[in-house]
Amino acid sequence: MSPELISILVLAVVFVIATTRSINMGALAFAAAFGVGTLVADLDADGIFAGFPGDLFVVLVGVTYLFAIAHANGTTDWLVHAAIRLVRGRVALIPWVMFALTGALTAIGAVSPAAVAIVAPIALSFAVRYGISPLLMGAMVVHGAQAGGFSPISIYGSIVNGIVEREKLPGDEIVLFLASLVANLVIAAVVFVLFGGLGLWRQGSVAPDPAGPAGAAPHGTSRPADGASGKRPPSASGTGPEPGPEPGTGTGTGTTVTAVDTREETDETGAHLTPARIATLVALVALVVAVLALDLDAGLTAITLAVVLSTVWPEDSRPAVGRIAWPTVLLICGVLTYVGVLDEMGTITWAGEGVGGIGVPLLAALLLCYIGAIVSAFASSVGIMGALIPLAVPFLAQGEIGAVGMVAALAVSATVVDVSPFSTNGALVLAAAPDVDRERFFRQLMMYGGIVVAAVPAVVWLVLVVPGLG
Repeated sequence: MSPELISILVLAVVFVIATTRSINMGALAFAAAFGVGTLVADLDADGIFAGFPGDLFVVLVGVTYLFAIAHANGTTDWLVHAAIRLVRGRVALIPWVMFALTGALTAIGAVSPAAVAIVAPIALSFAVRYGISPLLMGAMVVHGAQAGGFSPISIYGSIVNGIVEREKLPGDEIVLFLASLVANLVIAAVVFVLFGGLGLWRQGSVAPDPAGPAGAAPHGTSRPADGASGKRPPSASGTGPEPGPEPGTGTGTGTTVTAVDTREETDETGAHLTPARIATLVALVALVVAVLALDLDAGLTAITLAVVLSTVWPEDSRPAVGRIAWPTVLLICGVLTYVGVLDEMGTITWAGEGVGGIGVPLLAALLLCYIGAIVSAFASSVGIMGALIPLAVPFLAQGEIGAVGMVAALAVSATVVDVSPFSTNGALVLAAAPDVDRERFFRQLMMYGGIVVAAVPAVVWLVLVVPGLG
């Protein structure tokens, strides 16, 4: 067996173990990089660490640190409730407000599971209160998170654009962002029509309940989301989310996700802008301006803004450090370090030539999109993108497939399937749904996820790859 094939099989084993054994894929990838690099590729430590993505490490830590401060001081809570007040009793707008809210959170730097963990409990509580389909509301939250997930300053966008730059591929940050935004917006519109959205328009407006959504518990108390099991949804409060599976670990029906209660804050701690919240909002706007207008590094800018906020309000920085997306940092750094080992030993060139050897470039591109979607439905979307894009480099270097369209198609295919209940976002939605038949809801999410896996890769391939974009 050739060294290249061994390294590919080890990567497949990493994905399988991460999915079935609930182990962080990044930790497995580091171990695999050490084993394959030392025993198969004859690399020393310097050769193994050559692929460590230091720039992405700073982006991940800096952006999630800044967002964690926003979560700790209640800025995200204020944004959530401000968005809810915009509904003014129009029930049909509630799913779209949740879609827009999660999209805005991921677009400014929230990790997708963190945004879903913040919004999903409130969204699903509103669904119960106003008779909205939980599947509709859950899908709107997840697709909203992915709609904003590839902005130039987002986690996903920074990762993919960093990989494209490192691999010296043609790239277009705006095309990548708009591809994901439009794809998820179209899917959300279809879901809204198919799962009761038109009936919500006919329902008209209702008087808002001052007690909050779904009979929210009073301040300081907890209310189980499922009376039989006592499970509660992930937090929408300042205590932060406690997601079930880490990115890249996978989950199933037995996943247990617990957190504090979801509540509609009506006191001054949740309803008013404090100096810390105003400063945080200014910092988030400054990050957008610095990256988009001044072309500054997103990671270094974010961590600088976070340090300034931490210096002025140190009580917020202490819990924020623990809320940095360390599992995601480990995941990305581990997977890309292993990809670096593959590059050092020539596996990427070997695999790319194999895909190109199919003889039909468009068919090879379609297969790559389906591989990304199928594997991502059971594992980490970010991990899949980190592995697939470099593996496609030699294939794209032939010039028969547009790199910009192919990268966008791979990114959309690998993330739009996160509605699967086996993915982190799907599991969070499943856990956040109060007063539902959880087994039935799981089957609904699984069937919907299967439809997305079957249909979306072919559509994005037809729209983005076939025309030869980029």
